[in-house]
Amino acid sequence: MPELPETETIARDLDRALSGVMIVGVRVLKADVLRDTTAASLSRRLLGARIERSFRRAKAVVIALDSGDRIVVQPRFTGALLIDDGTLPAEALDYVTVFFDLDDSRILAYRDIRRLGTLSLMTPQRFAKFDAALGPEPLDPEFTARHLSGILRDSRQAVKKLLMDQRRIAGVGNIYANEALWRAGIDPSRQSRSIDGGGVSALHAGITSVLREAIEARGTSFRDYRDAAGARGGFSEKLAVYGRGGLPCPSCGATLIDTSAIDGRTTVFCAWCQR
Repeated sequence: MPELPETETIARDLDRALSGVMIVGVRVLKADVLRDTTAASLSRRLLGARIERSFRRAKAVVIALDSGDRIVVQPRFTGALLIDDGTLPAEALDYVTVFFDLDDSRILAYRDIRRLGTLSLMTPQRFAKFDAALGPEPLDPEFTARHLSGILRDSRQAVKKLLMDQRRIAGVGNIYANEALWRAGIDPSRQSRSIDGGGVSALHAGITSVLREAIEARGTSFRDYRDAAGARGGFSEKLAVYGRGGLPCPSCGATLIDTSAIDGRTTVFCAWCQR
């Protein structure tokens, strides 16, 4: 958390708001979030750089600069990229680790309460290596049910664990793996290679539908996730299983099982609907 829908929401917000803007100041308050750079190097390389576009790769927000460098932010549990035009409440800027001053008097702030996220400054070569280590994007047209079948067929892992492996499929985390598997009617502990053609098609539909719907709702907020304006996402109200262990299954009414047995992460599923 944040996963694909949350980072996609942030990236789209930044792209609309910041394309063409120049960075005129960098203030690093907590250097322990930095990767692939130092505070001094970050400031030196970013001063005078213009933001060309912002986009998402896996669960990271990427800000492309006209210098060729990429600012790559992986928010993880409590990170957020906020645009302040002077109207954000003061408490929204608590726990800011890095400020970027912009030439239109606005500020882009990287806020991270627990400082488990990272902010990297990557050269084109370093970004290419980062990108190559990640799996396909599940919302790209090339990610078909047939493509997913090939990924599943090569693995004996529990299917939920495979869905969360960023080297296999980029961007899916714990929330949406739970939701996609419930939609597909597949037990999260089932061996990936055992899923047949009908199951693959159902899982592909479950993955793509839940991600698109969550993006439409601007992500899922429980505690810390906020979009670039500091607002909460609305998909938490539409979750079928995640965070609902012990409650009735929305489909059959059976009690949802909550376990950490599969990969040490919270897994919620319906033993009747998911086989």
